[in-house]
Amino acid sequence: MTGKLYVVPTPIGNLEDITLRALRVLREVDLVLAEDTRVSLKLLTHFEISVGVHAYHLNNEHHTTKKWIEKLKEGKQIALVSDAGTPAISDPGFLLVRSAVSEGIEIECLPGATAFVPALVVSGLPCDRFVFEGFLPPKKGRMSRLEYLAAQNKTVVFYESPHKLLKTLNQCAAVFGIERLASVSRELTKMYEETIRGTLFELVRHFEETTPRGEFVLVIGPEAKMQD
Repeated sequence: MTGKLYVVPTPIGNLEDITLRALRVLREVDLVLAEDTRVSLKLLTHFEISVGVHAYHLNNEHHTTKKWIEKLKEGKQIALVSDAGTPAISDPGFLLVRSAVSEGIEIECLPGATAFVPALVVSGLPCDRFVFEGFLPPKKGRMSRLEYLAAQNKTVVFYESPHKLLKTLNQCAAVFGIERLASVSRELTKMYEETIRGTLFELVRHFEETTPRGEFVLVIGPEAKMQD
C-alpha cells in the first residue's frame, strides 16, 4: 500500500493557533518535510513531538521531490510543513503535491493558518470576490502585473517584505491611483500585530515616516463605484 501525504498548516505567529488535528497528524506520521528544519523543530519541541524532520525548500525541491515520492510509494506517511501558514501558498509544496497527484498518492490538506485571510477580513474592504497575488515579480513584469490587477476591479491581496513595502506602495499608488482605499497588516497573530487603513497616498506617507518592520500583507480595494 502507498503512503499518504499530509499538507499541514502551522501557526503564522501565535502557537495557540495550531489545530488538534495538526498535532495528531504530526505525532503519527513517519517523517516531516520542512521548509526550515530549525523553525519546525522549535514548533515540534514546543508540543513535545518527536519525529524525523528533513529539509524541503525552494533550493532543493526540484531534485528531492522524486526521493520523497518513492518514500510515499513505499508506504511512508509524510507531513509537509512550511515555516508558517499553509504549504504551497507562496511557500514550497506545489511540486510535491503535483507529483503525488500524478502518482495516484493520497493527499490530505488540513485547514489552518494562512496570513492573507485575516488581513483581508480586517481590512474592511470587499472580500466576497478578490485576487490573491502572493508576492509580486521582483523586477521584470512587475508594473505590467500591477496594471493587469488594477484592471480586474476586485480587491487584491499581496504579501510583501519590509524592505520592499514602501516601493510597492508607491508603485501601487501610481497604477491604482492615490485615492484607492487599502490596508496594510503586519505581524498577524503576534504581539505587535497592527493594521493601518487609508488611501494609498496616506499609507505611503505613513511608511515614509514609520520604518516598516515585520512581515506584511497589503490589501487594495476595488474602485469606489465597485464597492457600492
